[in-house]
Amino acid sequence: MPVSVPPRALSALVGLPVLLFALITWQVVADGPLVGVDERLSGALVHPDRFSELLSDLGNVQVAVPVLVVALAYAAWHGRVRGVDLWWLPPLAGALAMVLVPALVAPLKEWTDRPGTPAVPPATGYYPSGHTATAVVAYGTATLLLVPLPRSPAVRRALVVLCAVLVLGTSYGLVRRGYHWPLDVVASWCLGVVLLAGVRLVVRRTPGGGRTSPGVSRSTRRSSSGTPSSRNGPS
Repeated sequence: MPVSVPPRALSALVGLPVLLFALITWQVVADGPLVGVDERLSGALVHPDRFSELLSDLGNVQVAVPVLVVALAYAAWHGRVRGVDLWWLPPLAGALAMVLVPALVAPLKEWTDRPGTPAVPPATGYYPSGHTATAVVAYGTATLLLVPLPRSPAVRRALVVLCAVLVLGTSYGLVRRGYHWPLDVVASWCLGVVLLAGVRLVVRRTPGGGRTSPGVSRSTRRSSSGTPSSRNGPS
């Protein structure tokens, strides 16, 4: 069963990343002390190799978005087949979250105009990391939509672990390869968490909370809604 997030916890889940994102952005724009720490940390971590490049590719649109599309399609099909009310709403929220990634990241890149690390050709527009945001939202949304569906707790845990491995692997690869400064990646984590909180809220507020029970459908609920039975009880 998916963990229920209380409203206060959800507010904190959104508020803290927003504050952290604002702090990091301010430091990047003002060239504050955190930028110096970030640059020194990058210098210690950067070591371009083939493995880190492959990991960074997990954040490519061509890799992450197809995974999300499959998850959206399966969640929509599963909800429709089981007769879940508003079955289309969580997949729609997930698709919208993905669309918002470039809509938010592109203007921020242009505004902050942050140069890249010494490991990449001279250029600007590296903050925040689009690859990280894509990985967080694509893999995170896929997990939020799919986790409620399996009955097995082990399968649900495996999906969460797989999501974490993909996101952290992408983040590590981007920093290790020198494609992004560490703060670029952390800022995109914050942005991604906020978008995922919105998806999670839609999933929780959709009838059924993204969960379906065998044999329960709209037709079953309609036929039994007015007929009390000894089988009716807390669900």
